[in-house]
Amino acid sequence: MKEIPSFNELIEKSILSNWNLDALTDFKGQTLQYHDVARKIEKLHILFENSGVTKGDKIALCGRNSSQWAVAFLATLTYGAVAVPILHEFNAEQIHNIVNHSEAKLLFVGDHVATIIDPQQMPGLEGIINNPDYSLMVSRTDKLTYAREHLNELYGKKYPKYFRKEHVNYYKEQNPDELALINYTSGTTGFSKGVMLPYRALWSNYDFACDVLGKTIKAGDPIISMLPMAHMYGMAFEFIFEFLHGCHVYYLNRVPSPAIIAQALADIKPVIVIAVPLIIEKIIRKKVFPKIQNNRMRLLLQMPVISKKVRQMICQEVLKAFGGRMYEVIIGGAALNQEVEQFLKRIDFPYTVGYGATECAPIICYRDWHTFAPGSCGRAALHMQVEIDSPNPRTIPGEILAKGANVMLGYYKNAEATAETIDREGWYHTGDLGTMDADGNVYINGRSKNMLLGPNGQNIYPEEIEDKLNSMAMVMESIVVQRDNKLVALVHPDMEEAKRLKFTADDLKNIMDQNLNGLNQMIPAYEKISEIIIHEQEFEKTPKKSIKRYLYQ
Repeated sequence: MKEIPSFNELIEKSILSNWNLDALTDFKGQTLQYHDVARKIEKLHILFENSGVTKGDKIALCGRNSSQWAVAFLATLTYGAVAVPILHEFNAEQIHNIVNHSEAKLLFVGDHVATIIDPQQMPGLEGIINNPDYSLMVSRTDKLTYAREHLNELYGKKYPKYFRKEHVNYYKEQNPDELALINYTSGTTGFSKGVMLPYRALWSNYDFACDVLGKTIKAGDPIISMLPMAHMYGMAFEFIFEFLHGCHVYYLNRVPSPAIIAQALADIKPVIVIAVPLIIEKIIRKKVFPKIQNNRMRLLLQMPVISKKVRQMICQEVLKAFGGRMYEVIIGGAALNQEVEQFLKRIDFPYTVGYGATECAPIICYRDWHTFAPGSCGRAALHMQVEIDSPNPRTIPGEILAKGANVMLGYYKNAEATAETIDREGWYHTGDLGTMDADGNVYINGRSKNMLLGPNGQNIYPEEIEDKLNSMAMVMESIVVQRDNKLVALVHPDMEEAKRLKFTADDLKNIMDQNLNGLNQMIPAYEKISEIIIHEQEFEKTPKKSIKRYLYQ
């Protein structure tokens, strides 16, 4: 592998090379050019320095995607602190847990998050900073209060004339294995695992993106950021690669509804679209299928001579729905619906499906759309090796193992979980089952762990939801499963108690309906349960008394 450069030096070089180009835009809002980003980073560095933040301190960020979130993240890394991105969809308790577990010194929050958190539940924080304007929501030290109140004055003293290119000089990490950020796969106590990602993993993902897209995407090209930046998929491929490449990133800083996404695609015309299956499927089903699923179009598609032209016309329509300019759509984070994938393949639409994990920051497999094998998730990415732990990887599914520069250092303060996940030879055990063909294409067959994937690729741990549900009225035991992309809870009620209280089936259903409402108020939106199904018999168990989940999928 080639020598790994300083990642923060790459940030510095991009800012200097693209000084007068547009860098970050809040859709329908303000635009920051690369030199504006540099000035804002410098102000935050002055704030950090004067408030007592030292190299290696943890700084957490929680809020919707925005240019200010991006600046705070870049400022954290280039100061030498460790970033802790937190999904804004987590509830207050989960945010508190992550802040406390990570030992964060400062917390940047967006508008919504500021209204739900309780500072008293995060006693280790020295301050909470509002993302929109970097004002102080909470300050627990005189140093931080003074630094924020006198920030413009301190900045003016340091740069009495004006801030110029030669003033850009960032912290350079001493070692590629130095910790850059901690990304949590969950926020619930007992389930939280802080993935420790070193600078080499961030660089390796960037270098991979340069290798596969660097010649296609140019400085100044527009990109839409639809995925949460606190999720490594969105972080790596809708922000870091583009920023280091000199692109112009647009943030959908409102809830990215299908209407907002459609408008943004039409207005911005991105050169590449990075998305989870849910977004792709919604666009196809709402914008494309209604136009082609009529008798006339079906008839034309069945006529051999005409069908090729018709498919080309349909492909142009689909391209138009994505802005009409992009090189390809890269899909990842969850499984793509088979009907939609077959349709995209049939019309020769430029799409590809990648595969990754937070623990690999995130890329493991990828293939350009020209050589992508339908149904697969590509081949081992640059700087990565992939193996299938199976006696015959081509025909017998086995656990997918990954090794290389992308792999994490381990889980923060959790040596036991680290040892269970990364073996002595450095192979990361993904917990996913798959096969590999003769060309190295990987096909995912399922998950060997219990983790489920949410609609936007979020990690959902059913045990967390079951833990809450099992403490509710008349619930003896429960399991949460995924059916038709929806979460369903199967509940075995306390039948003895129901019999003693002379509850009817209707009574039990009413109680479970109330439980459903109560449960959904306690968990993030992407974990919401669509229904509770009563299971009158006890669930079948293993000798260790664990429920045999596979029987109920």
